[in-house]
Amino acid sequence: MTAQTEIFDCVVVGGGPSGATAADDLARAGRRVALLDRAGRIKPCGGAIPPRCIADFALPPELLVARIRSARMVSPKRRDVDMPIDGGFVGMVDREHFDEWLRERAAAAGARRIGGTFEAIARDPDGTAVVRYRPKGAPADAVAEIRARAVIGADGARSAVAKAEVKGGGAARCVFAYHEIVRSPVPATDGAFDPARCDVHYRGAVSPDFYGWIFPHGDTTSVGTGSARKGFALRDAVGKLRADVGLGAAETLRREGAPIPMKPLKRWDNGRDLVLAGDAAGVVAPASGEGIYYAMLGGRLAAEAVAEFLQTGKAKALAGARRRFMKEHGQVFFILGLMQAVWYRSDGMRERFVKLCRDPDVQRLTWDSYMNKRIRRSDPMAHLRVFFKDMAHLLRLATP
Repeated sequence: MTAQTEIFDCVVVGGGPSGATAADDLARAGRRVALLDRAGRIKPCGGAIPPRCIADFALPPELLVARIRSARMVSPKRRDVDMPIDGGFVGMVDREHFDEWLRERAAAAGARRIGGTFEAIARDPDGTAVVRYRPKGAPADAVAEIRARAVIGADGARSAVAKAEVKGGGAARCVFAYHEIVRSPVPATDGAFDPARCDVHYRGAVSPDFYGWIFPHGDTTSVGTGSARKGFALRDAVGKLRADVGLGAAETLRREGAPIPMKPLKRWDNGRDLVLAGDAAGVVAPASGEGIYYAMLGGRLAAEAVAEFLQTGKAKALAGARRRFMKEHGQVFFILGLMQAVWYRSDGMRERFVKLCRDPDVQRLTWDSYMNKRIRRSDPMAHLRVFFKDMAHLLRLATP
């Protein structure tokens, strides 16, 4: 075992958008931070980030590999509904480069990067956390240690940190996602492929309970799907989707799969010295599967909670991360979870859902809430109109 006597203010386990953001914020605040990351893993992800994410986290334009101007919703009966973004865009990033840029930014701010795989957490007699890990490239039985006054667990949906330290941690309900990164084709004259449009397929053959996607990333495109149903053949579904849209012969650059949590955990801290963030805390939006913005926000809130804990010594400060997140986004997560439960349960309901997306009020409110990450109440009549249209489809008073 490699001993280390240096004591950090915080060790962040996991170097994705959430962990890298937490490490960067703490380092910029003058804290001594270690960022422990298992290098080489790329999470399957559509790569979409809204303008608010770009602004809130000072992301430079060169990180964007594409700017999406519209979305196309495809129903089980192959009916297309285009949803243009009026005066805005959705930024697209490539996680292979985006995550590393965030880690490098944290290192430039003063965080110490350490390559390795988390193993366990122990405590010294004085209560200092001892994070044990296997260094990158070391033998399987090699163990090193990092000591810290606080820990942030940002190590993904099946978080080993959460499972070891937080009641109910590591057991979130997940959608299993799989995608293939392919070489982007030449834009089709018939509109079949548009490098400035995201296509979302609501078809049971592509996913029985979620959706399939085609998200352009400039020179490359992510083609993927997800499902919580055990035994559903994700790779076969992606192959079918690629064939259906004319991407079957496109060069495949890499394949990735991972679980994506669909509901925030009820507790994010251990009441002592540790708090969770990102997928480890379950902060991926239901229905849409959007996670980058929420992961980065979760990392920031975890960093704020740890900073307060370090300053005051009061462990209850750690619970503030979840409390602040749910205060700002709990309502949106509830609505999206309800929407997924209702509209995704069958092809018949998905057909009605896609038809509902034709409505101008639905499109405007959808894009407004996505771009700004809040539910606006400036137009109550639009919300009321959407409510009645929604009920008409649910009660089957409207034709699919």
